[in-house]
Amino acid sequence: MSRHGVLLDLDGTLLDTAPDLAGALNDLRRDRGMTPLPLAALRHTASMGGRGMLARGLGLTPDDRDYSDAYTNFLTCYRERLTDTVQPFPGIRAALAEIAAAGHAWGVVTNKMLALAEPLMTAMAFSPPPACVIGGDSAPRAKPHPDPLLLACEQLGLAPADCVYVGDSDRDIAAGRTAGMPTIGVLYGYFDGDEDVAGWGADQLITQASELPAAVADLLSTRETHA
Repeated sequence: MSRHGVLLDLDGTLLDTAPDLAGALNDLRRDRGMTPLPLAALRHTASMGGRGMLARGLGLTPDDRDYSDAYTNFLTCYRERLTDTVQPFPGIRAALAEIAAAGHAWGVVTNKMLALAEPLMTAMAFSPPPACVIGGDSAPRAKPHPDPLLLACEQLGLAPADCVYVGDSDRDIAAGRTAGMPTIGVLYGYFDGDEDVAGWGADQLITQASELPAAVADLLSTRETHA
């Protein structure tokens, strides 16, 4: 059994899903007689999922009367595009293989609904595969609440202090810190350069996926030294 675990956010950390999410949003914009938005205008929003995309592209919030229908239509469009262009971020496959070779389990904790996250991970065929996939609807509350991360720990049979959480947003880091995990913030995904990344409070920051194994090893060794 693994003594440690590495848990990763999906959109913007593990997989580049922005082109397919943007495509789904632009399908809705075309249906409404609106011109498509360029990917560059939507990329940073992809980390916020369907709610963020609808706010950015249609100006809709959950309080709007037609939000529910728009969200349902967005999901329909996204399911049709789910694996069209999605790719793991450069270097992430090798990084996870190195982490697994070091004896650590790895898994996914995302706010994307499980019915979307699982087929995505299956299609990406990581080797070794994730030991768990936790969706935004797998626990009572999604991130930034720690519930999904604690559920992942239960499935891995590990204590939160023995896991590292890796994400590309302040809510990811907040969830990991509240769960009692060391955290790594990634700046290669959908990070907005105008954000106060220091304010996230991550234990470490990385700018490319190839830096992940060393960051994980450093955090886990530090945790063991002070245990």
